[in-house]
Parts: sequence; structure tokens; C-alpha cells
Amino acid sequence: MEPIGFDGTFDGWVVAARGALQRGKLPSDVVWLDRNQASDTSLFSGVAEEAEAPPIDPSPVSVFRVPKRFLELARSVACHRAPHRWPLLYRVLWRLTHGEAHLLEVGVDPDTHELEGMEKAIGRDLHKMRAFVRFREVKTDDGPWFVAWFEPQHFIVERNAPFFRDRFAALRWSILTPDRCVHWDRAELRFTEGVDRSQAPTEDAVEDLWRTYYGSIFNPARVKVRAMTAEMPRHYWKNLPEAQEIQPLLAKAPTRVEAMYVAAAAKRPVEDFVPFEVPATDDLSLLRDAAKTCRGCPLWKDASCVVFGEGLRSARVLVVGEQPGDQEDRAGRPFVGPAGQLFNRALAAAGIDRAELYVTNAVKHFKWTPQGKRRLHAKPSAREVAACRPWLEAEICAVKPALIVCLGATATGTICGPDLKVTELRGQALDTPFGIPALVTVHPSSLLRLPVGVDPEVEFKRFVEDLRKAKLESI
Repeated sequence: MEPIGFDGTFDGWVVAARGALQRGKLPSDVVWLDRNQASDTSLFSGVAEEAEAPPIDPSPVSVFRVPKRFLELARSVACHRAPHRWPLLYRVLWRLTHGEAHLLEVGVDPDTHELEGMEKAIGRDLHKMRAFVRFREVKTDDGPWFVAWFEPQHFIVERNAPFFRDRFAALRWSILTPDRCVHWDRAELRFTEGVDRSQAPTEDAVEDLWRTYYGSIFNPARVKVRAMTAEMPRHYWKNLPEAQEIQPLLAKAPTRVEAMYVAAAAKRPVEDFVPFEVPATDDLSLLRDAAKTCRGCPLWKDASCVVFGEGLRSARVLVVGEQPGDQEDRAGRPFVGPAGQLFNRALAAAGIDRAELYVTNAVKHFKWTPQGKRRLHAKPSAREVAACRPWLEAEICAVKPALIVCLGATATGTICGPDLKVTELRGQALDTPFGIPALVTVHPSSLLRLPVGVDPEVEFKRFVEDLRKAKLESI
């Protein structure tokens, strides 16, 4: 096999590949030696650069034509970090010039498919660099110089440099990476060897402002962790100032969403609510039967049944959740699904017998949206919560508990009033319009969707501790 050395650039490879083609070198007969990536320089002993090889015969027979698409594809793939990119490119080049002129149109061909995958990886890396480079100001005698540290997945610095030159033409800046560094002095681009992270500044005066801005635009109601990490992979987090805020913001997201909902519910006009006459009785059986005919809001149309409260008629503790879920809707009983099972486990850990409680929800019908064959929980609206409130009040009046436990923001807003933050009030006993104290804690379903990095065992123990306080408060 013939070793062919070149300078590791796309242009250098083109010269080398053209020479190999004209000498009739099969892909299997060539070993490509990239001087920029070789760890053992002794491999190049006696190997001439292709640019130094004898002149190529300029006769028409030695002229090779390839599609313009191949040159675009090859220039992009040359930036890929995979060492086998050079033999792959030469193999495709050989095939294109030896009877397979339309190879790039065959998307299922393994070589074509791999090249296109590499091209997409380069495109993603170019985009990530443009999105996640963060400049920090460095004071110099000649004025400010802005320096950024970035760790690209591939060798894209030189290809991306014109973008930053055009975008930040009025600034003097440097982008440092482990592979290659680029510098702009408002006159020309310069490239230098890569450096390590210690050469870059770690912070500047405006980073606190940047983190504050990121926190202010973070919308907890729309956050989707999987989509966010797909767009902003964790690989880049350590170099982004705003990434320091992500985990705290994710941890607070569920309670912030619930608080936003309760605040919105409080602003809805009373005339929006459709009243439904609740029987004037403290007989829970009669109330349960009457609730089956409730049409105070549209939720009854899509629910399988009404899910009324259940438990001890003389319970010392009445527990209020948000609404029934999919399994509760099918069973006709509250807290029997995944959140209910976790609730039962927490009760047992707190030394509380569920049979001694009365358990219900602020909303009695399951609100859901379809996703394929699944029914996904949907947040009840202010109108729906208000329509169900008379049933909840009737249950409280019938049971006459010593304590009400509010699970989550919807229950807390319904029992204690709007604009209350569960995260600030959890574990505390609050006054209520019913003359019965209420203890606030999180809904067990929130423990099933904790953000990445939050210890589920720690949060479960906190929930158990809240329930223990409920046991003591009710004595």
C-alpha cells in the first residue's frame, strides 16, 4: 500500500487525491497520512507530500470531472473529526470517476449515506458554535478585547470564522478552542494553534446581568427538558454563564406553573363561571350521586365518570388534590394511579393510615388531551375549578375535619386563596375561610417528574415530613 502524506487541509487533500487518481491508485491501495493529526511523526519518514510529487500528466486522459455537489460535500466533511473521512472521500471520488457518476443521488448507498451524515454533523456544530459562543471582556492598554472559549465537536473554527468577523466587525475579539484559535483585530482574521481552557477568562462584569436576563425570559409553562437538551446539549453547559441557572429554574418550574395558574384563575370574572346547584345535605352518599349529574363545566363530556372523594366520614384530616388522572377516571376513585401509589407509600412512611383520611380533588372530572392512544393530563381552567368548588365545600362541611392538607398549587389556591406559593409555604399551617387550618405541600405527581439533577429520595423524604406534620397538626 502506498502512504500519501498531506497537510491535513481540504485543499491539500484535493492535490493529493488528484495525484493518486492520475496514477490509478485504487482506494484499497492508499494510506492517507494527515500530518496535523498523526501522533507518530516517524510514519512520515520518506513520505513526500503529494504536492511535491512529479508533475501530473496534463493530457485529456488525466482530467477527471466530478459533480459540484461532491466538492461542497467534501469541503464540509473535511472538517469532521473522524480519521476515516479521508479514505471515505477518496473512495467516493474514485467511484464517481470510474463509472458511478450519479452515486451521490443514491441516498441508500452506504458511502453516500455516511458522507451526508457527516455533513449534517458539521452543520449542527457550526450552528452550536454560533449559538453558544460567549465573549468576555478583557481590559488591554489599547482598549477592550473580547475573548470566548468554545469546545467544538469538529474542526470548524476556520470555516465559521467569517460569520463571526461579519457579525462582530466593530469589535476586537478572539475565539479560543483546543484545536484552533481565531482572532479579529478589525482588519484581518488570524489563526493560531489551539490552547487549553486556562488561557480564557472565566467571567466578566456583565455575566450577572446575563444570568438575570436568562432567568427573566425562562418560561416554566413551556419548558421541555428533552427538547431543551437536544437544542442545547449538556456538553456546552459548562461554558455558558446562563447554564448555572438551568437546574434551579427547572427545579422551581412545576410550582411556578401552578402559581401562575392560580394567579390567572383569580383574575377570571365571576360571570364566567356556570353555577350548579349542590344538594343542601351532609350525606356524602347523596352528594356523590348528585355529582354524577353535574354539568357546571364541559369536563363531564370527555370524562368516563365523576370521581368524588372517598374515605372516613369523620376523618380528622381531609386531603385535597388537583383533579383525577387517567387511572382514577377509569376506576372512579381518587388517588389510585402512579401519584396515588406514591402518596400511599408516603403515608405509610409517615405512619398515617389512609383509611382514616378523607381524600378528594378540587376538580371531579379528568381533563385530558389525546396523544395517540394515550390520554395526557391537562391543567383545569379557572372556570372548571370554580364550577367544582361547591362540591368541595360540601365535602368539607360534611366531613368537618380538624385539618385540610392541600397537595399542590391548585388545591392551595382553592382552599386558601390565590397568589400563594407552595414552595414558600409548604409545611406551614394556614388560615382558611372555612375556619379550619390548612397545611400546604406539593402534589405527589410533582415527585414523578423531577428535573434532572434533583434527588428523588430527598424530595420524597421532604414530602413524608410534611405529612408527619399533618398528623401532628390534626391531633
